[in-house]
Amino acid sequence: MERDAQADRGYAHIPVMLEEVLALAPAGPAPWILDATFGRGGHSRALLARLGPEARLFALDRDPEALAAARALAAEDPRVTVVPSPFGALAEALAPHLQGRGLDGVLMDLGVSSPQLDDPARGFSFRNDGPLDMRMSGEGRSAAEVLAQSEEGELAHIFKELGEERFARRIARALVAARESGVVFTRTRQLAEAVAEAHPAWSPDRHPATRVFMALRLYVNDELGQLEAGLRGAVELLAPAGRLLVISFHSLEDRIVKRFLRREAQGEPLPRGLPVRGPAPGVRLRLLGKGQGPSAEELAANPRARSARLRAAERLVA
Repeated sequence: MERDAQADRGYAHIPVMLEEVLALAPAGPAPWILDATFGRGGHSRALLARLGPEARLFALDRDPEALAAARALAAEDPRVTVVPSPFGALAEALAPHLQGRGLDGVLMDLGVSSPQLDDPARGFSFRNDGPLDMRMSGEGRSAAEVLAQSEEGELAHIFKELGEERFARRIARALVAARESGVVFTRTRQLAEAVAEAHPAWSPDRHPATRVFMALRLYVNDELGQLEAGLRGAVELLAPAGRLLVISFHSLEDRIVKRFLRREAQGEPLPRGLPVRGPAPGVRLRLLGKGQGPSAEELAANPRARSARLRAAERLVA
């Protein structure tokens, strides 16, 4: 779902790696599928086109505009059920709807969607000036509040750990110094200019504020914590042979997904030298190949897909 902020040039919303998703997702007359990051419904609509009348698709999101789009789709298609929730709480949110039945498929398309990036009022991108918000649900602290309330060390930690920003300490120091001189960061372009001024090494193909903006967005929305909880919940809800598909867009996300799937496919580690017959205990998933990226054709049509990585696994019989 995320399309790196440096590529924010007004592209229309296009579901990423759609053909690859359709090749791996369950189809047929009656599967139950969860789109855990509905966005604007590009993947959901394509999935519904392949499903029979007894199928059900659960459209989960925490973004108010995404939920409005999901409700519009549900008004057109009775197979759609809208579930307002962050995907970190998907197990609890879906339980009343499933009534003990397992899901045949779960799709997680991580990050922010093109409509979120392209709307200056949401504050996700520095390409168009807007309020420094970045909240997906409108709840909790905004990015402006995080900048106003955090000490230098905390900001440096956010920029380094979540944005992998090499000059995190230097940028944090400059932002705190500006704040102490009376500057109040309330606008995206204002922050981007301050980061650019503090950044000592510009890359010709990346705005110097890219990593800082990504880090703040991840922090404001607890996206990595949501991802870890969502992965655990998805495996719990999958029926035997049900499939989990996850599209990530940067190394931190992909690392979490890769390690989680590998752990669930390998099971619990056992002491060396212990004779074991059969599969290791705790094995719940079978990996469906290695991670794959978008095709050359897709990249030519949608440059925002360039960092996408799709990983998939299948639930084993408990």
